[in-house]
Amino acid sequence: MIACATVAQGQSLESAKAAYKRPDLIPFPEEARYSPQTATLGKMLFFDPRLSGKQNLSCASCHNPSFGFEVPVAGAIGATNKPLGRKAPTVLNAAWIPTLLWDGRAPNLETQAMGPITAEGEMDGKFPEIIGRLNKIPEYSAWFGKLFPKDGVTQDNILTAIATYERTVVAGTAPFDRWVEGDESAISPAAQRGFDLFTGKAACAGCHTGWNFTDNKFHDIGIPTKDVGRAAFEPDDPRAMHAFKTPGLRNLTYRAPFGHAGQFADLEAVLAFYETGGVARPSKSPLTRPLRLEAQERADLLAFLRTLTAEQTRTTLPNLPN
Repeated sequence: MIACATVAQGQSLESAKAAYKRPDLIPFPEEARYSPQTATLGKMLFFDPRLSGKQNLSCASCHNPSFGFEVPVAGAIGATNKPLGRKAPTVLNAAWIPTLLWDGRAPNLETQAMGPITAEGEMDGKFPEIIGRLNKIPEYSAWFGKLFPKDGVTQDNILTAIATYERTVVAGTAPFDRWVEGDESAISPAAQRGFDLFTGKAACAGCHTGWNFTDNKFHDIGIPTKDVGRAAFEPDDPRAMHAFKTPGLRNLTYRAPFGHAGQFADLEAVLAFYETGGVARPSKSPLTRPLRLEAQERADLLAFLRTLTAEQTRTTLPNLPN
């Protein structure tokens, strides 16, 4: 959490809870409207290693459902057998994220999907080879022909299918959600006190907003790093240096380590960092300040954060065509 501006003074508990209410529908863009068939095709492609250069890596290699659609390492291993420089961000709730990746360089899920597939250090795939491969698989050829009758297997259609599936990857209902809906017994008194801290004294809600707990903005929170972050795309903004997107907080229990490069082993380490206030430098967000917590407050805040994980998160693996 980043210690940002606090919520409005006098805000009621109910209005604070309402700000985190789950949406009823997944947003799909007009040019890529949802269909269950397209999402099913996209799911097969998401798990298919034949989209990689050596046919040994899939999207799920870095976005594993068992680990909150991340992987439990600071840098996933890519095509070069070396750890990547940043932690793979989760695909969870990506349908609500306007710009993707830690530095926001992908304007939509279709662009985001293309990046890792073609990056030499990640999947190292070449679309002409991928298209030829998929066209030789009768079931894939038939699926694409039915869903994209104009042109069948193309780069754009592959990316559209994957993005459609990724938009369906939504964190399940968590104890916190049931509490927001009115079940007072859904979370413990400690967690309820933690929510009060989250939206009050600790001021986490200044940046971790909305049902996905992110403002989708970029902040330098003072993590020691040489990574320029958002500054690679906004070089004229002094605040963009070392700034990274605020991560959503859903299903945190499965998603350690934390930080853009996996700097923090667990949630306790995250809180310990925020209590220091981070590294002082010109680009550091003025909203960030040392977070002073008593031992009980720290325990309450952790109890609340753990209520954001759905009790059951199951993803059935697809049968890949041959």
